[in-house]
Amino acid sequence: MERAEIQVSGIVQGVGFRPFVYRLAIKHRLLGFVRNMGDAGVQIVVEGDKGKILEFIQALRSEKPPLSRIESLAIFWQPPSKQFQDFQVQPSEKKILGLPSVIPPDLALCEDCLSEMFDKNDRRHNYPFITCVNCGPRFTIIEELPYDRVRTSMKFFPLCPDCLREYQNPADRRYHAEPIACPSCGPRMKLYHSNGEIVVSEDPIAEAARLLDEGYLVAVKGIGGIHIAAKTTDDGVLQRLRREFDHPQQPFAVMARNLERVRTFAEVSPEEAEMLTSYRRPIVILKRSHNYYLSELVAPGLDTVGVMLPYSGIHHLLLAMGKDPAYVMTSANVTGLPMIVDNGAALEKLRNVVDYLLLHNRVIVNRCDDSVVKMIEGKPAFLRRSRGFVPEPIQLSFNSRTAVLALGGDLNVTASILIGNRCFPSQHIGDTSKLETLDYLQEAIGRLMHLLGLKKVDLVAHDLHPSYSTSRVAPKLAEAFQASTISVQHHHAHLCALMAEHGLDELIGVAADGVGYGPDGTAWGGEIMVARLDSYEHRGGLMKQMMPGGDLAAVYPARMVAGILWDHIREDELDRLLREYCPNGFKHGEKEREVVLHQLKRKFNIFLSSSCGRVLDAISCLLGICCQRTYEGEPAIKLEAAAGGGEPGEAKIEPHIEKVDGKLILNTSKLLLDIISAMKKHIPRKHIAAAAQLAIARGLGQIALEVARSEGIEVIGASGGVFCNRAITVALRKEVEKAGLKFIRHELLPPGDGCLSVGQAVAASQMKFKL
Repeated sequence: MERAEIQVSGIVQGVGFRPFVYRLAIKHRLLGFVRNMGDAGVQIVVEGDKGKILEFIQALRSEKPPLSRIESLAIFWQPPSKQFQDFQVQPSEKKILGLPSVIPPDLALCEDCLSEMFDKNDRRHNYPFITCVNCGPRFTIIEELPYDRVRTSMKFFPLCPDCLREYQNPADRRYHAEPIACPSCGPRMKLYHSNGEIVVSEDPIAEAARLLDEGYLVAVKGIGGIHIAAKTTDDGVLQRLRREFDHPQQPFAVMARNLERVRTFAEVSPEEAEMLTSYRRPIVILKRSHNYYLSELVAPGLDTVGVMLPYSGIHHLLLAMGKDPAYVMTSANVTGLPMIVDNGAALEKLRNVVDYLLLHNRVIVNRCDDSVVKMIEGKPAFLRRSRGFVPEPIQLSFNSRTAVLALGGDLNVTASILIGNRCFPSQHIGDTSKLETLDYLQEAIGRLMHLLGLKKVDLVAHDLHPSYSTSRVAPKLAEAFQASTISVQHHHAHLCALMAEHGLDELIGVAADGVGYGPDGTAWGGEIMVARLDSYEHRGGLMKQMMPGGDLAAVYPARMVAGILWDHIREDELDRLLREYCPNGFKHGEKEREVVLHQLKRKFNIFLSSSCGRVLDAISCLLGICCQRTYEGEPAIKLEAAAGGGEPGEAKIEPHIEKVDGKLILNTSKLLLDIISAMKKHIPRKHIAAAAQLAIARGLGQIALEVARSEGIEVIGASGGVFCNRAITVALRKEVEKAGLKFIRHELLPPGDGCLSVGQAVAASQMKFKL
């Protein structure tokens, strides 16, 4: 007889791993126990024949539950104690193994539970909180480790005798499934009027579905927060929704019952279908079908629609009982502020804004927005990585001796914690220029550190921009966590995140986005760099252009048109061009246009920027597509939509690359002049838009290739929000691969600022090591 202690780390709590170990031990006739540990790992002690133990260990890896992930498995052979009479699932132990693990993300309702929920003979018929070991909330309900019911928001719902029998039965798929409940013992739904009065109804969800179909706005509390739900086929309803939440143009996500329903209004590739139906259930950006029949007000000016499938029993029941083909499901918050999760806050803040509120009495511990994914050439490009993916870590190719907390940028913020060879990005936080969101960031950091068993870190990393809220709060957090602070340049962080994903320590990086603070004090955003984990060299990029009025030029891109063209055509000609092509580009009309031209002439209140995002905005405005940004990235997003179906060869716009101060620079002023020339030839707008995007991609690619050849580096990578644009991403890949080099992009993290905190953490750990 032999004895082995086995310590397992990874994603092994909350995924049915203990029941699996129990059944496996019984199968191999082993004695001992399995239990959860305080750092989310699992401890197994077995006694028996050594051959059986070795078979058992092999099966742990080869037969593990599909949602689990084993990252390390340590085995310690010991003399047998002969103290065990059987094999048991023991109560969890709060002590740690020293191998930090995480619980899984929230899991979409499984097919078994879905079938039971719609079975009239099942005791959980139409019960929205049905769940088992293979599905249901995890991250959003956990308070601390180890993962047991008493340490989740389900602790307020003691198990009834029937649920307890299932929980204790090794043959049941609800064996040690912590969130299980039933109508007798679990959470309940209630429907409220806008004024807070309860709507008396035998079935609140059925009543809410009926009200939605009648055109009412209904707030719906789900797994990670509260959505505002509305019909997708009624312009009047959507006009009101936009008015109430001040979203004049922002695209709304919709939820449809199943793939068959989605295919009635959108095109769905096999890869998109796989993502839509996965247990992660993100919003997937789909191309509208030719017979698209939802309201144009779902996503104004776009050729796409963001779609998700139901992921909780609440959603499944609501859509099964409703008649609309899909319902808007948009976050219940003002843009940039955290999503509402608390019942009291919902009843207060949504009073007289929505008509009804469908709420439940389970506490959401960790707020978590829906993830958003766009499939590009069959692979994911995240617009937002949150529910369904958090708190899973990014596995690193190195082992850091420095623990780092990174705070991200300013918009689309996430925080990250780097420990050893893993980096843990938080859920989506949002716009930290808002005080409420900055508070939410600090709350999320505290919860993540608590889950990882950390009380302090060595470094707090932040953006180089001194005015970002995250940069200003970094010293305060560093003091609290007994750490030092370190700043990381914005685009270097982007490229470090990309290298971390792909296990690289150097590449030629194309960093293209809206804005990032450069060490020269100007706004960068279209840069070519030789990037390493601990350093970078700036080697070229887009021409620096004037931004009259600074941030106003990001809201009203006609200002960028004026700044880009100022040094290249006469003032009177520029004035005429702005009047002709950008007639609605200035909020205060002719007088403002005159002021902007005067600013350019006097070089007063002018800022310099090499931002690719601002150039795309200017092109969008010049082509008459979008002259005012009402949500982040709007002009560029609508430019991409307008370019759909366009043939770049019809406009023949070529990139103009020049050498300036020893660096290769893409002349974006000549690009705009070529666009104007094409417009004067009456070439259709879609062809010009497509040609302009291609010219930018090819220009950046050609500069990157030249730098790669000079450095002898064979990998070119792309990061930054611009690479949410399918056409630009694909064109850059083709340019690189045509030259025989390897092209990489983000697939695990957003290319936008949602990846910054990971890059900051990685860079800080290596910069500190170098020092």
